[in-house]
Amino acid sequence: MNLENKIVWITGASSGIGKQLALNLAKRNCKLILSSRNLEKLDEVKTECQKFTSDAVVLPLDLEKIELLKPKGNEAVEAFGKIDVLIHCGGLSQRSLIAETEIEVDQKLMNVDYLGTVALTKSILPHFKQNQTGTFVVISSVMGKFGSPYRSGYCAAKHALHGFFDVLRMEHEKDQIKVTIICPGFVNTDVTRNAVMGDGSIYRQQDKKTEEGLDVKDFTKRMIRAIEKEKFEVYIGGKEAKAVYLKRFFPKLLHKVIMKSQVR
Repeated sequence: MNLENKIVWITGASSGIGKQLALNLAKRNCKLILSSRNLEKLDEVKTECQKFTSDAVVLPLDLEKIELLKPKGNEAVEAFGKIDVLIHCGGLSQRSLIAETEIEVDQKLMNVDYLGTVALTKSILPHFKQNQTGTFVVISSVMGKFGSPYRSGYCAAKHALHGFFDVLRMEHEKDQIKVTIICPGFVNTDVTRNAVMGDGSIYRQQDKKTEEGLDVKDFTKRMIRAIEKEKFEVYIGGKEAKAVYLKRFFPKLLHKVIMKSQVR
């Protein structure tokens, strides 16, 4: 698949990976629907994208408000009459121990990182089926393949994404619907600063591993290549991305490695 001139809907487009992805795709003459909670930042991203394409619109939404997401698919289609690709970049990270995490925080993580994404997917799925074409791209995480302390709810939600989208790919292969799951390792964005803590407050700190992670421009270029190659699943990062294979073949060894590093 060539993303040139495609109509692409991006969630989490106001910052980080979603924002950089929007800018990259604007340079490739894509028509863009930009979504997140932050209308002010979305408008800023739209203005930046319009340096390269006039076809960028804003569609605010909150992944946590699942009951309001059902009509969003139709609203997105109305922008340009069609959607070719939906890229799920919206999400929330976590920094808290299980014993110190309120159940409401676990619920919030599951709503934002899993159920909100599923709800938006279902809102556009009939459109993809009708057209007998369409691509879902899902930003998961290497934490969707293995666990790490301080991220229990985040890991759980990301693991759930893999189960859901693997099945969606199977059930709708006959409809020519594609699914690519992107699993980032450490990428230098504000994802850690915006992480939720056990009491629901925001972490507001940057960790060294994230700061030393992949540059977001490099990451999104590699991500776009994976989408265009129609990869089922891809791991993009440093050593932490290779840990996916340790989990598969040497789970006890990975456990020891993670316990020694104790990255927060």
